Amino acid sequence: MPSLGFPELIIILVIALIVFGPGKLPSVGASIGKALNEFKKASRELTKDDEVINESKEDNNTK
Repeated sequence: MPSLGFPELIIILVIALIVFGPGKLPSVGASIGKALNEFKKASRELTKDDEVINESKEDNNTK
């Protein structure tokens, strides 16, 4: 996936402003921010769970 540059971000912001309007845009941004934080938290928990599983497998293999 190609990275987004400054012009692309401006275009996305203008489209969001047109679609949602200036009054609703802050609440939409806050909702997106909360969703991203929850996603990051869930992915960190999954990574920790995978590490614990791998460690227990390694412990069982050495016995």
